[in-house]
Amino acid sequence: MKLTDNVLRSFRVAKVFRENSDKINCFDFSSNGETIISSSDDDSLVLYDCQEGKPKRTLYSKKYGVDLIRYTHAANTVVYSSNKIDDTIRYLSLHDNKYIRYFPGHNKRVTSLSMSPVDDTFISGSLDKTIRLWDLRSPNCQGLMHLQGKPVCSFDPEGLIFAAGINSEMVKLYDLAPLQPSSCSMIGHVSGQDSSLMLLRVPCYIPLG
Repeated sequence: MKLTDNVLRSFRVAKVFRENSDKINCFDFSSNGETIISSSDDDSLVLYDCQEGKPKRTLYSKKYGVDLIRYTHAANTVVYSSNKIDDTIRYLSLHDNKYIRYFPGHNKRVTSLSMSPVDDTFISGSLDKTIRLWDLRSPNCQGLMHLQGKPVCSFDPEGLIFAAGINSEMVKLYDLAPLQPSSCSMIGHVSGQDSSLMLLRVPCYIPLG
């Protein structure tokens, strides 16, 4: 189906779910598209069956809270950021509701969380003005970037580069090859009354380890 303006205008609400008692923070689809998971300020993680169109299971993170959430490549595991106690990212098994691993490092709220589309790495951005690269198999941070503002970040569809947005003013693209400079596009938004965009080619890299 081609998403034209007329098609979008024809969409109607098919079903309303009221499983949450507080603000919903995030949604994410499993890689096979069969389930979707939500996170909420009521400390719940609600799993929905997309084929049957109904809630499937509800889990809770009463101690740590749950903010951003992302499926890994397995449909029964997720990573999520916390909004209570600390800002540790947690790796959770949905099958038995047990934590597989913790990823400590950020000391302020995590504002961005993105899973690599090709392997077990993921990246996170935080109000502590850092972007961190992680591997699901290790609790240790695999790469660290110190920035000048609040970042958001996301992988490209092939998992070769990631984009970092800083203070809603600039976007930089980084190659993930360890310590190997590469040509990256940087789009800078000019502040003030001039709202034009600049496209620059600059060498950049992310230090790992």
